[in-house]
Amino acid sequence: MADDASVGSVKGRVSAEEWQARVELAALYRLVALHGWDDLIFTHISARVPGPEHHFLINPYGMLFEEMTASALVKVDLDGNIVSPTTYFINAAGFTIHSAIHAAREDAKFVIHLHTDAGVAVSAQKDGLLPLTQDALIVLPMLAYHDYEGIALNLDERERLVKDIGDKHAMLLRNHGTMSVGATAAQAFINIFFLERACAQQIMALSGGRENVLVAPEAARAEVARTTPPSMLGAGGQLAWPGLLRKLAREMPGYDA
Repeated sequence: MADDASVGSVKGRVSAEEWQARVELAALYRLVALHGWDDLIFTHISARVPGPEHHFLINPYGMLFEEMTASALVKVDLDGNIVSPTTYFINAAGFTIHSAIHAAREDAKFVIHLHTDAGVAVSAQKDGLLPLTQDALIVLPMLAYHDYEGIALNLDERERLVKDIGDKHAMLLRNHGTMSVGATAAQAFINIFFLERACAQQIMALSGGRENVLVAPEAARAEVARTTPPSMLGAGGQLAWPGLLRKLAREMPGYDA
């Protein structure tokens, strides 16, 4: 890959719709870094490129999330072939996971996969995410699980990933990490935001011992599920998104280059 994070702008060489997807995806990378959820260069966020071709954008392997720009993102097809000129290459494990979801879910325009300490810790707990906090109750109705199969280099795993996520909007990849999908960047971000918060809260709550935690009552779980469906959570994400972009403009400018 190139020896620094600077690349020439591709804005004039792609459609307006692709450029917008690039800007929003680069924003997601920066927001993940801003929240301390990145893992050096070893996780991925992807976006479906608007248009009839089934292409998607993913990070160049070797670039830190805080460095990500719209122009640096790599465009690939569902077979992992790079389909636009670039000096970068991609991580094969990232391709396996993200191509599976994009190919199967027309609504999964954006896919976020993380390896945070709290997310990995909860993914490794036998009972997974517990109904301990309001954030957990918001997430649980849209949460799926996928068993660990090793580093995701085997393309055969894609079929099992797709089966396990079904129509859910978030996933715990056992012994591995977290994932969210969304029809928009805002929706994908708000889904991972609540999942990551719920995981962090669970680890803190369990630090006092499992016998000391208070599980939410069944009636409360049903009420939260009724009042905060994924569509409502997504609407909240859309409301928060402009503010998140303003925060990026103040603290991590340059993602839209």
